[in-house]
Amino acid sequence: MARKNKRNSFQLGNRSLISLSSPKSPITEQFRTIRTSIQFSNVDTDLRSVVVTSPNPAEGKSTITANLAIVFAQQGKRVLLIDSDLRKPTAHYTFQLENNIGLTNILTRQVTLEKAVKKASQENLWILTSGPIPPNPSELLGSRSMKDLLEQIKNEYDFVIFDSPPVLAVTDAQVLSNLTDGVVLVMSSRNTQIDSAKKAKELLESVGAKILGVVLNNKKEKDHLYYYGEK
Repeated sequence: MARKNKRNSFQLGNRSLISLSSPKSPITEQFRTIRTSIQFSNVDTDLRSVVVTSPNPAEGKSTITANLAIVFAQQGKRVLLIDSDLRKPTAHYTFQLENNIGLTNILTRQVTLEKAVKKASQENLWILTSGPIPPNPSELLGSRSMKDLLEQIKNEYDFVIFDSPPVLAVTDAQVLSNLTDGVVLVMSSRNTQIDSAKKAKELLESVGAKILGVVLNNKKEKDHLYYYGEK
């Protein structure tokens, strides 16, 4: 059952969707600020696809990905959130959806995109859950099927946001960064070590990823989220 906690955030599957439950809250306004920063981070080209990742697990990337997808959809864009964490997927918990069919079924050509996507309660937002966990996530994400899927998505959605596994754990985020327009790196002020942050940045840049900026969360100060454009 969904319930509000002391910070007035909306809990679904232990994930906070405050942008959906409290669109006028200060924290939701911070997500809108991040949205604006992303949109202005690449003024020379049309930004259509973004990967959200983090150096390590438990740094808040999935919660931030979900809320960013919501605020983009609230802007009137047709948004698709893809759970591309094919090792520890969470989007189906976050949005309380079935996960028997999803991304992996499309990439193995078992179903079509139309049959796999699910409508979220937020208007203009669709979710593509991970589907069954495969034995070869990196190979699937870097496959020809993935490239074909992205081409199809561009014709049907205005913006696609990927929830990717952590950079230092596996190569999946690096693979996806080659297929998309940019990467947003999430770090936790409580958990992320400086060396881990530097290493994650180096790994992404080594494959030519365009790092749009960094979201720092879990701050104890009054403002819970900050966005820094890449220097």
